[in-house]
Parts: sequence; C-alpha cells; structure tokens
Amino acid sequence: MINSASWAQRLGGDTFLAQTCFRAHAVIRSADTAIPTLLTWDDINEIIASHRLEPPRMRLSRAGEAVPATAYSVLRTNRRGVSWHQPQPTEFHACLAEGASLVIDAIDQIHPPVREAAAGLERFFRTPVQANAYASWTAEEGFGTHWDDHDVVVLQLEGSKRWKIYGPTRQAPAWRDVEAPEAPTGEPIADIVLTPGDLLYLPRGWWHAVSADQGTVSLHLTFGLATQTGAEFLGWLCDELRASATVRSDVPRFSTSEERADYQGAVRKEVLAALDDPAVLDRWERSLDTTHPGQPRLSLPHLATVPPEPGITIQVTVPRARVDQDAEAVTFSGAGREWTFALHAAPLLHRLAGGQPVALGDLATTSGLTVAQSAEIVSALVGGQAAAVIGAPR
Repeated sequence: MINSASWAQRLGGDTFLAQTCFRAHAVIRSADTAIPTLLTWDDINEIIASHRLEPPRMRLSRAGEAVPATAYSVLRTNRRGVSWHQPQPTEFHACLAEGASLVIDAIDQIHPPVREAAAGLERFFRTPVQANAYASWTAEEGFGTHWDDHDVVVLQLEGSKRWKIYGPTRQAPAWRDVEAPEAPTGEPIADIVLTPGDLLYLPRGWWHAVSADQGTVSLHLTFGLATQTGAEFLGWLCDELRASATVRSDVPRFSTSEERADYQGAVRKEVLAALDDPAVLDRWERSLDTTHPGQPRLSLPHLATVPPEPGITIQVTVPRARVDQDAEAVTFSGAGREWTFALHAAPLLHRLAGGQPVALGDLATTSGLTVAQSAEIVSALVGGQAAAVIGAPR
C-alpha cells in the first residue's frame, strides 16, 4: 500500500514541496524492484467486464480524438429500458492494436488499491486527487501534444512510456481562463522514458507528448491534483464576506453616481479588511481540508451505531481531516462537520486521522479507552460521514 509517508519519501517530502512543486518537472526513478501492484492487467480485464463504464469514463483515444464507442462496443438495452455500451473483445483489441490508447477515468473510485494510493497522495499535497489509468500498445500518440489544467503525478506500472516535455507557454493556465496557451515550438526540454516504478511530476500547463514507442505494452496511472488558485481563494473569501450586510446588500444599479461610488468604496473597505487578516490564508486552507466530503462510504450492516466488537475495522473517509486540541478538549473536523471530545480521545482520533484501517480493539489500546468508549466515538464519526466500517470481525 502507498500511503502519505511513502509518497513523501519517494517525492522528497518538504524539500519537494518547497522547491519543486508548481515550479518544475521531476523524474524520480524506482530505487528497488518491489513495484507497487496497484493495478494489473487482470484488474483491468475484470473492471471492464464487471462495470458499465460509459464514455467518457472509459474511452479509447487516438491522435487526440476519441474513438467512437460504436467502433468497439455494442449498444445493449435491457427490459427496463436501460442502455449501455458493452465492449466487444475482438473490436476492442483491434482498436488498441491499430494505435488507440485505453483510458479509465477515476479508477480510484472502483479499485481499492488505487483509492488508497490516491488518498495517501491527497494527504501529502493537501488537495483532492483523482487517478486515471492509461494503457498503450503502439508508438502512436493517443492524445497528441497537449497540456493539463492540473498538476499530475505519474506512476509507471508496466512496460515503458516515452514523455517529451516542452514546458509551459502561458504562466499558470487554467480551465477557466481568458485565453488559451499557444502550442510550443522547437525541441522538447526533456525526453525521458519511464520504466516500472518510476515517478514523474508535471506542473499544470506544461505541454507534453506521450507514446509507448519502446516496443513494450505500457500501463501507468496518472494522479491529477485539484488546483487551488487565487481564483478559488477569492471565491471562498466572497462567501465569507456574506457575513457583511454591505456585501449582502443589492448593488445600487439605479442610484446616483455618488451613491454608486459610496457603495463601491464600502465594498472595497470590506474586501481589504478581510485580506489584511494575517490568518486569512490559514483559515481558507483549513476550510479546504475540513469541508471536503472525501469519499463517503456505507458501513453496512451497521445503520446507526458501531457495535463494541474489538475486531471491527474502521477507516476515515476524509483524507485531510484535522485534529486539534487544547488544554481542555480535542476536536476532529472533516466532511463539513466538527466533533469535540474529552482529551483522552486524542490518541484515538490522531490514529484514525492517519488514514490507515484500524480495529476498534487497537484504537482502545492506543487510547487507553474501553472498546465500548471507542465504539461510541467512532459511531459519531461514522454518522457524520467522516469514517466508515470497512471490515467485520473474523
């Protein structure tokens, strides 16, 4: 399993965040032969066979264009009128052999090993992460030379993939932007081949072209990191300013020019006062962590409370939950909610916030609480969609 600690170790920890993140691409070569088996060809075959992955969730891409689903699937309709595209192996294989690449978006949502890896990366970068799977069989570029509107961490799983990296042509381009970046000219600034276990970090806006031109089938995962730009910060700040009667008031569109100027000045004063708060960025970052819903998960068969059974296994579903304590109490924040407990619950909450599955019995041992007391605390978090039961006693 790849958790936040192993991601930090591979990428370079705080040094990477301070010196490389958002600034430059980085290649981290595999240091050993123990390649994480997050996703295999058997997994891919089973996922395609057992899930109805409609385009564009699963798609074939060639030369930057999506291959029509009718080229490799048949439209099925059941007696309830539900229709879906069912891949046909012969046609599917033929498209791949002719140069198409296979893409499965958000594979972390349907494959637990990838989901755990994405959660670990989310803890490291403190931003939501989505993982996509890419497989290629030929030297043809499935997507052409392109750029992404988010940073990515690429993990090569099988075979090899060639990356030609051209760098950015517009500073910090965004998916909602006033103009598009111009295509790069000249030779790439880097031409690299990733082999199993290698990592590549690529900031958003960096043009690149990718191909499986090394004579091997390629399978890799791309972890996309949600952007947190000044636009997102200002959007949050606008919501915060709704506490002000001035900001909530109607804009005086039909008033005199003097009244309009007075209103503009009053709004300016409110905005500048908010920006003058030295803790405003910290509050915004805390809001990002504690209000994001994570990946809510059911806890069946338990509908209301978690029974006090030592073997029941619990895991948080909000990778960026916050645990804060003072001299009197400890607070757990996540999924848009906040719970306050007595101080003796702190070790239990810190253990859970680490993200690894843990049994109630172990939580009790860690905190010095009884299993029943641990189950009561966990039940509150499960009821608030910040944790889930992921395993029954054996």
